Amino acid sequence: MELTDLVRILRRRWIPIVAAGVVGVGGAAGVSALQAPSYESATQVFVSTQTGETSSDLAQSNAYTLSRVLTYAELASSERVLDGVIGELGLDVDARELARRISAAPIPDTTIIQIVATDDDPDRAAAIANATATSLAGVVADVEGTSTQASPVRLTTVEEARPPESASSPRWVLNLVLGGLLALALATAVAVLRDVLDTRIRSPHDVELATHHPVIGTIAYDARAADRPLVVHDAPHDFRAEAYRSLRTNLLFVEVEGGQRTFVVTSSVAGEGKTTATANLAIALAQSGQTVLLVDADLRKPRVADVLGIEGRVGLTTVLIGDAEVDDAVQDWGGTGLFVLPAGRVPPNPSELLGSRAMESLLRRLEGEYDWILVDAPPLLPVTDAAVLATRTSGAIVVVAAGSTTRGQLDGALARLGTVDVRVAGVLLTRLPTTDGHAYAYGYGYGPGAPLDDEHAAMHVAATRDARAARAARRQEQGDDDAGALQARLDGDADGDPGGDAAERANAPDAEATAPRAPRTPRPRRSKRERAGGTGR
Repeated sequence: MELTDLVRILRRRWIPIVAAGVVGVGGAAGVSALQAPSYESATQVFVSTQTGETSSDLAQSNAYTLSRVLTYAELASSERVLDGVIGELGLDVDARELARRISAAPIPDTTIIQIVATDDDPDRAAAIANATATSLAGVVADVEGTSTQASPVRLTTVEEARPPESASSPRWVLNLVLGGLLALALATAVAVLRDVLDTRIRSPHDVELATHHPVIGTIAYDARAADRPLVVHDAPHDFRAEAYRSLRTNLLFVEVEGGQRTFVVTSSVAGEGKTTATANLAIALAQSGQTVLLVDADLRKPRVADVLGIEGRVGLTTVLIGDAEVDDAVQDWGGTGLFVLPAGRVPPNPSELLGSRAMESLLRRLEGEYDWILVDAPPLLPVTDAAVLATRTSGAIVVVAAGSTTRGQLDGALARLGTVDVRVAGVLLTRLPTTDGHAYAYGYGYGPGAPLDDEHAAMHVAATRDARAARAARRQEQGDDDAGALQARLDGDADGDPGGDAAERANAPDAEATAPRAPRTPRPRRSKRERAGGTGR
């Protein structure tokens, strides 16, 4: 893990880390408050040796004293010394318990011993320290002396212990600092461990770690996305609409073989927002003055017709089995240069239809009539439809939902595309948190909190829904004999042959010539420019 990764984790998890630090400080304060205060008092004893007057005698005595100081310090907590302290002060404790309250150590490079006594009463702490010094001097004199000669070692108290003014424990400042630091360190370790174990993709950086394919677009998360899925059309000044226009610009620089711009838009699993992203990208491309065909090739759970608010019973499956001309199934959406080929009725054999020669021939024909073709395909991991279909296009755009898709899922999806040698145009990261730093909110009305933009968006959405409802009512009133005939054939196929021969008819070279069909008046072929003008349906 690099330093930048740690900084990224701290930026993303700073709130729980700081909260843990506050809890650690509070816990340390609680523990300190529950502790009974204790007091320390110290006294110092000077150790000397009676020697002669010559320099040689002085040097020998000094060396002797230094060698004995550590021994005398250990002797201060002995039972013989402490029994004298207990007797002198009348303490209600034994020598072992009192030894835990006393510590003695020589001051480095000196012959001075410092004795420290601890007690919950400051006066008693000072009394114990002084009594210990006195008792130690008596014991040393007895030990070092003989029956005929006095001890040459003398212990003299040079600084008596005094009652302390403040408690030595608990140490509030130290406890609070240690509690806060330990809590911060523990919380940081947990955050790093969680980030390492969490394989969900949350940022473009995570995509870079998972694959070498570029991120061609990032769409920020918006809680209002469900109310206005077609944000490019319904709220053109929204920050997500600007993100789709940026995606459009990036897609223009993707090199394609043969100049054909036909892309399959898919994802690893369901629920990553690929249909909504495909629809918005198609609208953004159409707004740039180019003709765009949006094909709903998700023949298992088609949603393009519902998202765009159009009729979807006649569509791709109808064309592939030869029951309708593609010009009859394609619908002009809004007269903006965007055309839609819905999925049609859900067949029992979607993989066979999408992999048929009829599907490949249809794509080659449509590429000559439209500048862009976007194909909304099923997820890659559950089914193989998208991988099969992508082999017939210029490449695939893989949609990844931030905070939902895992690296393993993305790796598996890309591996399926790599197995059939499909070129990945790039990765589109959706639902990116706006606080992540990779999803940008623009000023001048493009930000996610502009009131005027919200009001405009609400009015635009309402007007768009009313217009769609009016168009649907007019279509219902006027009727369409040709669509009725097609629907009748579909119903007849569903009753007599529920899709069993659909794939055979789609793959048969003479399927169009042999399949009986209601007579229709041929429609004149239109150029890309004429199609972009739109005729409405």
